[in-house]
Amino acid sequence: MESGKMMGAVLGAVVKAAAAILVIFLLFKGADVCYDYGYRIFAEPAMTEGEGTVVTVNITEDMEPAQIGELFESKGLIRDSGLFVFQYYLSEFRKDVKPGQFELSTAMTVEEMMEVMASGAEEEA
Repeated sequence: MESGKMMGAVLGAVVKAAAAILVIFLLFKGADVCYDYGYRIFAEPAMTEGEGTVVTVNITEDMEPAQIGELFESKGLIRDSGLFVFQYYLSEFRKDVKPGQFELSTAMTVEEMMEVMASGAEEEA
């Protein structure tokens, strides 16, 4: 009977240790992912270096930031539309963004794109 209690105590200790290790691992991994995402909000580089490719986008008045992000991602202007939403709301230009047709480049950062969209739409032909 004593060996059964001993085996149960050892098994309980192993399970507790494994659970503690799992929790520590998940906390570490979660902190790493959060740090990486937070860093990218403010330091995400442009898609390409140099001159890049110029892309024309049409932003309508009823578009939400998530829809703009999806449009930009589909056009190859950004890597992550979800990240764009955070960048949009943290941008100093978010209140000044106007609807219209814009010439944006894959060599621009999100902040530079927002500045172009805040400065006004190009004349439509």
